[in-house]
Amino acid sequence: MPASDNGTLVGAHYLDGDHAAAEGAIAAGCNFVAGYPITPSTEVVERLAWRFPCTGGKFIQMEDEIASSIAIQGAVWGGAKAMTVTSGPGMSLMMEHIGLAAIAEVPCVFVNVQRGGPSTGLPTLPAQADMMQARWGSHGDYEIIAITPNSPQECFDLIIQAFNLSERFRVPVMFMMDESIGHMTEKVVIPPKHKVKIFPRRFTKLPPGEYLPYKPAEDMVPEMTKAGDGHKIHISGLTHDEKGYPVMTADCQHTLITRLVNKIRDNTDEISIYHEDEIEGADIVVVSYGITSRICLRAVREARAKGLKVGHLRLVVVWPFIEQYVRKLAGKVKALVVPEINMGQVVLEVERCAAGQCKVISVPHAGGTVHTPNTIYDAIMEAGR
Repeated sequence: MPASDNGTLVGAHYLDGDHAAAEGAIAAGCNFVAGYPITPSTEVVERLAWRFPCTGGKFIQMEDEIASSIAIQGAVWGGAKAMTVTSGPGMSLMMEHIGLAAIAEVPCVFVNVQRGGPSTGLPTLPAQADMMQARWGSHGDYEIIAITPNSPQECFDLIIQAFNLSERFRVPVMFMMDESIGHMTEKVVIPPKHKVKIFPRRFTKLPPGEYLPYKPAEDMVPEMTKAGDGHKIHISGLTHDEKGYPVMTADCQHTLITRLVNKIRDNTDEISIYHEDEIEGADIVVVSYGITSRICLRAVREARAKGLKVGHLRLVVVWPFIEQYVRKLAGKVKALVVPEINMGQVVLEVERCAAGQCKVISVPHAGGTVHTPNTIYDAIMEAGR
């Protein structure tokens, strides 16, 4: 297998989504991963454990998911580019540390290869039921970014984007795969290193004594440092000032939380990725993400063959949600059809943004399999009546 000078594979390969995500992380410059084995995500870290000796990275199998989710944050403050990998039950255990990463503004990536739940659920079968957990799982007000690939190629390409967004906004990014995508094998083209765009960590150039770890730049994102650079820093999960020191006041809370929220919300247009297919002039639009976006293609084609004007909107970045886009879209169409491998999660955001301007039809699925195209087709036909 040909490799670039940093050990990244180049050329065309046949990889499953888990292995493609591992290769994408390497291409993004990830050099530290902590994790604990859990189906159906284990292949990601198995690949990294094999590949990291070639690229200079380090993988550590921690004692559990709680330890994994804090180890990566310590690694980041040591200068590493880090991620952890898990599935539903492990993601639940990580929630406290996702909140810590949000308030401490630690750039890192959490990979969740979703499976059926709750609890142990269906360890080897697909679901998309962690989408609201990704958005709201930890307590308090904060914003994260969540990306949903729909192919092994996107597992490679978009995990690079996940790292870039985490560095750009100093925020934890959720990479929301599902079992079907994780275990699907397809052709994956890996470009040479010089064609991979990397957003570098914004290390401060200020001397010790002048640098403040939470003093925001004009874009509301503070510069970073790392242990050993001579800067005196204090990192805390408590409400803090620009020095990082705890300040237990409502005014400080307002200043900090408003910035944490707005640095994402105010940049939704920059962050958002979505794909449109025949949206212009459509009466009905199917809104989907992840593996479901592939299943619904046949249903959309069959409905078009019957003479219905059907568009398809695929969400790639689900959080932050494209509120303004959906509001405008809802004012132009008769119905929005939302299939998900859960009992109705992202559809709640679609309904909120549609605000009664059009019908919103949920197409739920409890997990274990993907939808049949006929199920989605029937919902489209219902919407057209």
